Amino acid sequence: MKGTLAQLRSYERSVQLLMVNQFTINLGFYMLMPYLAAHLSGTLGLAGWLVGLVLGIRNFSQQGMFLVGGTLADRLGYKPLIVAGCVLRTVGFATLGLVDSLAALLAASAATGLAGALFNPAVRAYLAADAGERRVEAFALFNVFYQAGILLGPLVGMVLTGVDFRITCLVSAGIFALLSVVQIRALPTRGAQDREEPAEQGRESVLAQWRGILANRPFLLFSGAMIGSYVLTFQVYLSLPLEVRRLGGDGEFGTAAVAVLFAVSGLSTILGQTRVTAWCKARYEPGQSLIRGLAVMGLAFVPLLAATAVPVPESGVGLWLLAAVPPTLAALLLAVGTMIAYPFEMDTIVRLAGDRLVATHYGLYNTICGIGITLGNLLTGAALDAARAAGMPALPWISLCALGGACAAALYGLHRTGRLATPAPQPAAV
Repeated sequence: MKGTLAQLRSYERSVQLLMVNQFTINLGFYMLMPYLAAHLSGTLGLAGWLVGLVLGIRNFSQQGMFLVGGTLADRLGYKPLIVAGCVLRTVGFATLGLVDSLAALLAASAATGLAGALFNPAVRAYLAADAGERRVEAFALFNVFYQAGILLGPLVGMVLTGVDFRITCLVSAGIFALLSVVQIRALPTRGAQDREEPAEQGRESVLAQWRGILANRPFLLFSGAMIGSYVLTFQVYLSLPLEVRRLGGDGEFGTAAVAVLFAVSGLSTILGQTRVTAWCKARYEPGQSLIRGLAVMGLAFVPLLAATAVPVPESGVGLWLLAAVPPTLAALLLAVGTMIAYPFEMDTIVRLAGDRLVATHYGLYNTICGIGITLGNLLTGAALDAARAAGMPALPWISLCALGGACAAALYGLHRTGRLATPAPQPAAV
């Protein structure tokens, strides 16, 4: 941990602030969101489909507006979009805790999603700009703070929600309000103009800029190849907890085993990310690290696949081990694969963008991967249902292993053909 803090201090103040901001953003978000569904269905008594609608609106507004948020960041500057996103999330989270009408809940949920679409591309583009030649290391450190917020947030939320969910909402809103003030006062102004981009860019229309990005074939191919990585990592929240509860039940053991999944995933990243990145950067090209990261993610489901060959005990320690150990190993391997790939993934986006319209590229990338996650989760859920109905428990794990292998193969093809290299400068679109 001392090494992580020392590395943080080696960056300029703006990068340090972005790291702390991301930790705090995730702290405020994850202390509330895991408990929102229970509040909507329990305290407010909404029907299940209405709970799904409120949560779905948040996801849709975020995924659907990433490209717009990135475009605005490149045109207006990174800082205004970061501040606007935090202010909007302040309003959204406070509203979620204070209202009970469906219309107000939907508006608040949409606001919280739009907030993420505003600040996420801007934060990453800002970090890439100020980290300079140390982009890869900066994104590794960024992931440490990102995961720390995810890990701590639900614990704080559990304590506050135990008193009253409204307190959780107001505390989370207060965190984002404080973030807004700190960033207004301390975060230097940065924007696309600071990246020495062509002067013609400012005169381009938004549609012309979007057409230029959509014509960037290597970027689109890379985005498509990376969709699988997000589908695979999301299984920590989908198929792995379901597998734990399928074997271990919904009682105290199942709850504790699922908590261990999240703890293993977060703690391994916090403790190992910067070391893994340094090790990979010293030995591999960025494309090679990406290939290895996706391969490890695919192999993460081998323990679960192997466990399907073991007879399921009726009860006792054997059942607990079978329910907890393979999913925990899978969560650990998924975390390792992500540690290998993530910093090089973020750096590759900047390089494929030609260091131009970086926030817009991040926005489109997030939208593509977000759509992929939705479709991937639908297919994973269908595979889980089909496996149970057909008595073929290995089916989902074979499918996920194959997905990781296919994505690694796609990245290998892009790397071998030079499509992951920095492109030659191109004239601006008109």
